[in-house]
Amino acid sequence: MIQLFKIANNSVIEIEKPADAVWVNLVPPFKDEEFQELSKTLEIPIEFLRDSLDIDERPRYEVEDDVRFIVIKTPAENNSFNDSDAYYITIPICIILTSNQIITVNSFDNDAIKKFLSTFQKRNPDKRNIMVLKIFEKVVQNFMDFLKEINNRRNTYEQKLYDSNRNEELLNLMRIQKSLLYFVTALRSNELLMIKLERTNFLSLSEDEREILNDLIVETSQALEMANIYTNILSSTLDAFASIISNNLNNVMKRLTSITIILSFPSLVASIYGMNVAIPYANTQHAFYIPVVLSIVVSVVIAWYFMKKKWF
Repeated sequence: MIQLFKIANNSVIEIEKPADAVWVNLVPPFKDEEFQELSKTLEIPIEFLRDSLDIDERPRYEVEDDVRFIVIKTPAENNSFNDSDAYYITIPICIILTSNQIITVNSFDNDAIKKFLSTFQKRNPDKRNIMVLKIFEKVVQNFMDFLKEINNRRNTYEQKLYDSNRNEELLNLMRIQKSLLYFVTALRSNELLMIKLERTNFLSLSEDEREILNDLIVETSQALEMANIYTNILSSTLDAFASIISNNLNNVMKRLTSITIILSFPSLVASIYGMNVAIPYANTQHAFYIPVVLSIVVSVVIAWYFMKKKWF
């Protein structure tokens, strides 16, 4: 689906002709016919539009026939029905700059473009560099918001795990860990992209615009550091819980072994006194009580010894 926008009378209006639009936004579902028609109308290389469909596309930039192409990663909720998949993934936003238009292509619906659209009427569409930087800004804000949400989820699942030790919470923490790995990889690539854009001045930025880009590089670095910190905390937590579970299992096995040893002595005494041979005191009136008392005494002594050694 193609959305075409321009600003008229200080408000954003949606139009039908691509040539009159200052911002062209492509959102799913896509049709190859639309790509071909848009490529011909706006004189955009068709590869720039088709590359946007690759969810694994890395952040990068290039130029062809005076058309500039930028790819940046943004977070999104994972709509997979597989319970083992990550809660969040990263998807590419492709930005195409022509001589008088800006085109954005989204392989999935994402919050960054929605936020940009909500503030589009406050932008000056003639300053396309500022519009690109504002998209970068919304992407960084999205990462920050998702990281905070991930941290809240992590705290919730950890507390549940402290109380229940169920596998469900461990699986949820593993899904969060996968999400953080996506974020760390994407933020690192986004940071490198912005640094290269700043160093090569690919967008021909003014001094003020370069200061904005520098601020975005700093914010991206902060988001990357947050993601790394949350990843390390989660890894340490999972390792600690693995050690706790292993230690608990060892304690349970030790208790069961101790109980087995204690119960084996009464069985041994009963087996000896149950043999069909002559045994001491077999004809006395206390013949039944002797093995019973002996079994109890031996079991109590062994249990006391195990408790003294803290094996119980």
